[in-house]
Amino acid sequence: MTTPQELKDLFTRGLEQLADGRIEEWIDGFTEDGVLEFPYPAWGLPTRMQGREALLAQMTMFRDQLKVEFSEPEFYTATEDGLVVAGFTGECTLIATGGQYHQVYLSVVRYEHGRIAHFRDFWNPWSVMEAAGGELAWKRILPTMARG
Repeated sequence: MTTPQELKDLFTRGLEQLADGRIEEWIDGFTEDGVLEFPYPAWGLPTRMQGREALLAQMTMFRDQLKVEFSEPEFYTATEDGLVVAGFTGECTLIATGGQYHQVYLSVVRYEHGRIAHFRDFWNPWSVMEAAGGELAWKRILPTMARG
């Protein structure tokens, strides 16, 4: 069993891995069929990815197209049965345009045996689209981003 403090440490380490571009290490923290879900994605981005291949495809684009510095997470809960709810912010730069923006995140994560089974990430898609130059500009650069 993973303790609430261990879960908080795993979550915090995951944010560090993402900010450092260590995507493969972050994905290694998922169960084999782990899910990453964005209930409110920016236009053209998937809402749900499952399994290592899908996670790697999406999150490699994240690393290649976005520079981010995350704040320390504020934990709303971390339970013995593996639930973590945390809020944090990001100071972000969209590489395609150089646009900078502030993002507020709320993550609801379910861990199983110390690995992420389901990661639901809530964030404001309009912030990134504005940094791209607006919705129309976002739609123009999205295919370029997907090619990496």
